[in-house]
Amino acid sequence: MLAADQIAPLFTRKDGTFLCARWGRPIAPVVFGVDDATLSVIKGAFEAIVTLAGHQMAETDPELGANLMVFFFREWKELSDTPNLDRLIPDLVPLVAKLEAADANQYRFFRFDDDGGIKAAFVFIRVDAALSEVPAETLALSQAVQTILLWSDTAFTDSSPLAVTPEGTALLKPEIATVIRASYDPVLPAKADDTSHALRLAARIQAQETMQ
Repeated sequence: MLAADQIAPLFTRKDGTFLCARWGRPIAPVVFGVDDATLSVIKGAFEAIVTLAGHQMAETDPELGANLMVFFFREWKELSDTPNLDRLIPDLVPLVAKLEAADANQYRFFRFDDDGGIKAAFVFIRVDAALSEVPAETLALSQAVQTILLWSDTAFTDSSPLAVTPEGTALLKPEIATVIRASYDPVLPAKADDTSHALRLAARIQAQETMQ
């Protein structure tokens, strides 16, 4: 069972600020740049994590149409050529330049509603040599986990949220699963920016495990 001092770093950013946010509306995903077989794998992964959280999926968002957009591509410059994407992602051109310079292979951008809950998310995956070796199921599950909450920018730098079985199957680590479930407790706010929130999450995790 995770204690509060183990949970807090998951939502504490490099600059020392704490911020935990969950989706404030049903998730309506759309995926670009993959074939039908991979599409079903990706949507299946998101559905599994949304179900774990006790949240909801939707065919469309009444305001945005799709509120979770996942893009797969080969080069970052492809984003600059995507019509109207600059209307959704602020400062897209300098962002692309920054990601190219860093040789990054993934990036996530979130938008928030008036209550601080996640309103929309944009997931960009550059399929480089490293990611091309990752099974689609593993990549999809990893992105679903990292999109269901606003984690710290360093939360999974040293340790993946996934574990791999001896047979090579990727599974969500139990401790991360408990944090996701606790974060979607309807009693808790959609957004919290005080480290005391980690205490509330720890209490709910303890209650979950007591009931099992």
